[in-house]
Amino acid sequence: MKKYMWRIAIPMALSLIFLFGCSPKEYNETSKKTSEDRVDVIEGEHAEVPQTSKNMNAVENQASPDEASKELDGSNKTDVIERDANSNYDVDFHLVIEAEDAAFTGKVREENRKSGYTGAGYLTGIETEEDTTTFHVTVPGAGAYDLNFRSVGNTGYKENNIYIDGEFVGVAKVDGDEFTDSIVKNVYLNEGEHDITLKKGWGWILLDHLEVTASGPADKSIYTVSTELVDPKATAGAKRLMQYLADMYGKYIISGQYGNRGIDGSEFKAIYQASGKYPAMMGLDFIEYTPSRVAFGSQGKDVDYAIQFHRQGGIVTFCWHWNAPEPYLYNTNEQPWWSGFYTRAANINLKKIMDGDDPEGYDLLIRDIDVIAEQLQRLQEADIPILWRPLHEASGGWFWWGASGPEAYIELYQLLYDRLTDYHNIHNLIWVWNGQNKDWYPGDEFVDIAGIDIYPGEHVYSSQGSGFNELVEWNGDNHKIIALTENGCMFDPDLAFRDNAIWSYFGTWGGEFITLNNTDTLSEKYTETDMLVKVYTSEKVITLDELPDLETYGE
Repeated sequence: MKKYMWRIAIPMALSLIFLFGCSPKEYNETSKKTSEDRVDVIEGEHAEVPQTSKNMNAVENQASPDEASKELDGSNKTDVIERDANSNYDVDFHLVIEAEDAAFTGKVREENRKSGYTGAGYLTGIETEEDTTTFHVTVPGAGAYDLNFRSVGNTGYKENNIYIDGEFVGVAKVDGDEFTDSIVKNVYLNEGEHDITLKKGWGWILLDHLEVTASGPADKSIYTVSTELVDPKATAGAKRLMQYLADMYGKYIISGQYGNRGIDGSEFKAIYQASGKYPAMMGLDFIEYTPSRVAFGSQGKDVDYAIQFHRQGGIVTFCWHWNAPEPYLYNTNEQPWWSGFYTRAANINLKKIMDGDDPEGYDLLIRDIDVIAEQLQRLQEADIPILWRPLHEASGGWFWWGASGPEAYIELYQLLYDRLTDYHNIHNLIWVWNGQNKDWYPGDEFVDIAGIDIYPGEHVYSSQGSGFNELVEWNGDNHKIIALTENGCMFDPDLAFRDNAIWSYFGTWGGEFITLNNTDTLSEKYTETDMLVKVYTSEKVITLDELPDLETYGE
């Protein structure tokens, strides 16, 4: 049937690679490319984009948002956001299991020196990969449950990984020096027995007990969002795209893929060869336009790829791995110039710059913003709306724009917004915030969409609902569209709908997360071919051929 219409830092190596996007390992394959490597001009004919009657006759078939909603209701797809709870699901279910009664391995041991615990004590010694705690739980019915790992951060903020019957489902986070709640919300459990395991992320917590509570019915109101953009002068194209995203939100998931060389790149070719579908959204990067990279010979081509993809009916999103200005680059064998977006590779202090103690640095940042503004202006002149995701993953601290804390980051984010919109009059942007932690939120007046980057490991096809629910909670009653702005392995769309964690879109990172050794062959290291095909052929997932004509949408 046709579809008309889809932090938080864990400083250990596992989390850098699997929980957050653009980690040193994953980005290294593309970030170190020089202009000679990255700047292939696409020659010859572009890959043929499969068409449907929706695309070929977009003007004739274009429906208004209200009509589209009626069509969706008629397709019965809106029913899938009902949780698959059975008659045995008890909305009043509540269970507490003391940690000392759980099964634990490695150096985990019982202790009772810290006051404030329940039961006979608590567990400590969560320090290595071998140190685990497993609670055996029986629930009366299938449905969503909240898991509260009551604990102490011990020496500050901590995160640890949660598994249900061996499958990763989320992260339990705790802060402070007293026993407090650490809740992973809306985790789907089938009726019967389950092993709920806490494994070391950071470790170093005091674990008191696990409290399991029925989450209750799915909240569908979270998918009712405003279409008003934060930029009051937003272009008509940006408004149409935002309207489309809002109309699809909670009903479909929009497919997305990052790739170095556009639709003719290895990622898009491999996906099409496997599934017969192209992603609806292309993820690109302004990295090679950054002055400090241009100084070493880099040449950006991603704007050209964006224009080409837009002409083929696609949606475009951009991030910016902002290489620090030249005076701050170490440029050594250990920290070469092309890694200058990392904190470790640049001697730049954002706090000093934003406090006025480094005026030269401020001028250089303005210079860099102005250069990127020229590229955004090209896109605006081509009437291309952009899902703009700048200064991403700041709370992780591995990028220099996040290394000085949330206050300096927020000042830079707001400066970037003002410089682009007010000074350069760039209004084709939908602002996507991806700071990974609520303390880094720049304010509702600067954010259209809230996103998170999740790299859960290999062949982890769960909905990643804990990350979704976390962003929903941060937004409170002021609902924003929630997107999985970067992912490693793909998630099963059926599970996303089952868990009421219906991401607006996903953006799978390129390189090894999709292809084998930069060829057109799929790599199954993170997502097996069967799952990729399931995602791209799902009735719940929108692909390129299934997009409406976004240049006339809603008219």
